[in-house]
Amino acid sequence: MMEKIKIGFRILLLVVLCSTQSLHAQRSDIRVHDPVMAKHDGTYYLFCTGMGIDVFSSGDMKNWKREAPVFDKAPEWTNNVVPDFSGHIWAPDIHFYEGKYYLYYSVSAFAKNTSAIGVATNTTLNPQSSDFKWEDRGIVVHSVPNRDLWNAIDPNIIEGKDGTAWMSFGSFWEGLKMVKLSDDRTSIAEPQVWHTIAKRERSPFLADAEPGDAALEAPFIFKKGDLYYLFVSWDYCCRGENSTYKVVVGRSGDITGPFYDQSGKSMAKGGGTLVIEGNKDWAGAGHNSAYTFDGNDYFIFHAYDANDKGHSKLKVAEMSWTEDGWPVIDPKILSASNQ
Repeated sequence: MMEKIKIGFRILLLVVLCSTQSLHAQRSDIRVHDPVMAKHDGTYYLFCTGMGIDVFSSGDMKNWKREAPVFDKAPEWTNNVVPDFSGHIWAPDIHFYEGKYYLYYSVSAFAKNTSAIGVATNTTLNPQSSDFKWEDRGIVVHSVPNRDLWNAIDPNIIEGKDGTAWMSFGSFWEGLKMVKLSDDRTSIAEPQVWHTIAKRERSPFLADAEPGDAALEAPFIFKKGDLYYLFVSWDYCCRGENSTYKVVVGRSGDITGPFYDQSGKSMAKGGGTLVIEGNKDWAGAGHNSAYTFDGNDYFIFHAYDANDKGHSKLKVAEMSWTEDGWPVIDPKILSASNQ
């Protein structure tokens, strides 16, 4: 997301095209980017990249209704991080804790790690409820060019066995990070505890402010049994039918890793076992989330429809598992209708 070509395409693809989907229209082939999901009172709610954060609702994960965005204007603090911020918010994550939903989201300048992750809270996801109100809680973490070799976008929250919350995040630069959150889950815990959880080789002698060519982003950690599975998107999104996004995975018995792929290679040293990649009809399958709903495991992601001008669309797949505990996504999901 931080490469200049990718950024320009993201703006055209997501701002202009997503705005053509009318509020409350029911459809199955919805245009989304970076989707995450939660189930509240029998309804599925989808949050994704868009102006003010795009929101959809569904009773069956097939037919979706567009809801009002989370923010009708950008939170006031965003201009202090990104001057003249337009309100186009990236890659949210939804997390439930002690009676509240925490919606983490990304604010960034183009092609820079002038970025921040913020959080908003709500007691309900139902926009018809009298209690429905998103309250912004401000910045959780931010990155600064020439100071940090990491990028504060693409957050994901995972809770450990002891109840401690950890946030994984990042793209490009020197890899994906994980940091321990405070008990209120709106700030970094002190003393600070950081880990590098995934990394690819970056070409030497690049300026620190440059994203570089170690193309990875969008960490998502899913707990299955006693193991934690780290899903990561490799290569390039946001180029329509020329996108090369793919999802890889590693696993660990410890929430902070190290995460190893099927060959035993650490993801912090370039490891990753392929889960899904695009094909001639659906390019750039990636930026996934994963959930267990009603006893079934689901893999949520976007892919670019090569037969529809490269529009980025939602894909929902059931996730199965090998006998030795590795996730499997049937590649036919890229050929199947969303109906």
